[in-house]
Order: sequence, then C-alpha cells, then structure tokens
Amino acid sequence: MSTRKRSSFIGIEWPTLGLILATYAGWVLVTAFGEMLTVWLALPMLTLLLVLHSSLQHEMMHGHPFRDQRASDVLAWPGLGLFIPYGRFRALHLAHHKDANLTDPHDDPESFYFAPEIYARLHWSFRAMLEVNNTLSGRIVLGPLVGTEAFMRTEIGLIRRGVPGVLRDWLVHLGTVAGVLWWLANVASLPVWAYVIAAYCALSILKIRTFAEHQAHERAPSRSVIIEDRGPLAFLFLNNNLHAVHHSHPAVPWYALPRVFKAKRAFYLARNGGYHFPSYWFVLARYFFRAKEPLPHPLPRQR
Repeated sequence: MSTRKRSSFIGIEWPTLGLILATYAGWVLVTAFGEMLTVWLALPMLTLLLVLHSSLQHEMMHGHPFRDQRASDVLAWPGLGLFIPYGRFRALHLAHHKDANLTDPHDDPESFYFAPEIYARLHWSFRAMLEVNNTLSGRIVLGPLVGTEAFMRTEIGLIRRGVPGVLRDWLVHLGTVAGVLWWLANVASLPVWAYVIAAYCALSILKIRTFAEHQAHERAPSRSVIIEDRGPLAFLFLNNNLHAVHHSHPAVPWYALPRVFKAKRAFYLARNGGYHFPSYWFVLARYFFRAKEPLPHPLPRQR
C-alpha cells in the first residue's frame, strides 16, 4: 500500500525531505549558537532535534524521501545521536520487520524479552536492575545505559566473528561522529558534555516509544500497538504510535499513517486484537512505576 503520489514530485517526498532539512538546519543553529541561547535552553532544544533525527532515520531506512534508497541513506548516515550507527540500526530494524519473529528473543533483534532459560541464569542483582528497567520510569532513566551496553556487547561479538558489514557500518559511523566532535570543538559554542547529555536524553525519550510498541502474543498481527496520540510525542515519533499500521504498511510515509488508520480504524483495531492505548500520557500514568510485561518471554518459541 502506498500514498506517496499525493505528496511527491519527481520521486521525492517533499514533507519528509523538508523535515529532514529543517532538522539538520535546527541542529546547526542550536549547536552554533548554544552559548547565546544558554546551555539550559539549548540542551532541551537539541534533545528534541536528536529525537526527531532518529525518527527520520527510521523513515529513511524505509525508503523515504527518495525512490533511490542509496540517496535516502546518504541523508541518514550522520551520527548526530552518537551511540547507534545508522547502518546497524537499518539492518537490525529491517530484520525486526519479519512479523513472524516479533518479540521472539532469539530472532527479533529489537525484542526486550529474554529467553526464559537465559533469564533464569542471570545473577540476582542483574535481574533486579532489569526489573527496574522494565518499568517505564526505569526505561527512561536506565534504558539508554542498559540498552547501549547490551547493544555494544553484541556488536563487538559480531565484529570479532567477522560478520560482513558490521565493522564497515561502525567505521562509517565513527567517522561521522568525529565530524560532529570536530564541529563542537571548532565551530559550535555548545560544550561537548552538554551534547552528550542531550544525546542520552534523546534516547530516554525514544524509550517511551519503544516501551509499548510490542507485546508477546500468539498472533503476529496482535504484537504491535496502536496508541491514538496526536500530541507532541506522536510528532516526534513521526506517527509510529500507530505502530500496527506501520508494520502492516512499512512503505507508507509518516505523514500518511494517520489518514490510513482513520480510513480503516475498526479494521486495524480488530486486526491487532485491541492492543490499544488512548495516548502516551495514559501509558506513562499506568506503567511509570510498574512493568507492562514479564521479562522472560511468556510463550513458546515462535516457529
């Protein structure tokens, strides 16, 4: 399903391209004039720009704004968020889109679940930290640290085993991060420490999105959520709150997802088994200090 023709000309999706250019321009201005803005104003502005940049990377890996994926990838490569290489984000996320494997800790690279036999062998202190991380408040505070450590440990293992493409993606990413650090040291007036804090805070906000995106369920279509939010978080996440719709039609651009959902709302809610929340504020209120799901995957391995 595609709605690209309505907002495209000569193969370019202008709403997405315009938002990409505005985000990069905003990043340049906030970092360059951070001292004039004061750090404490520049830091939240930069945090929101980095959240939006990550969401736009997600759009670009799904073939937006250009028909030529290589052109979209070029726009997405800059590692403004510091911690996650775009090439690895793209490879892992596209693997995640095999809906038959969704939430399976063996086969879904974005699953937050553990295989029960692995979870049972973890030290009690590590399990305690993971239980805190399994609440939304814990995910916001600890999630970037816990997730990045696990991600890095896995990536180092892949590089050591010589898995094709992993080292290349990291080298490209580190080259772009070096460019960011050069800019901060030689052009921008924003301190590096403030930039690192903003990057961490951006990951914290993104954890709100991923916290409820999926659930373990026997039916693959019932594993992806619909959150009917139209507020600032929905914009920052580029309408990925309508996640079941995105998984059904990953080629549909962010600005068309609400229209697609509205046209067949009852169908999508029935298809995903009613895995639904009215807003992100509802999710925050319900799960801020409690877990949504157990950490060990509750179902037999999905085969």
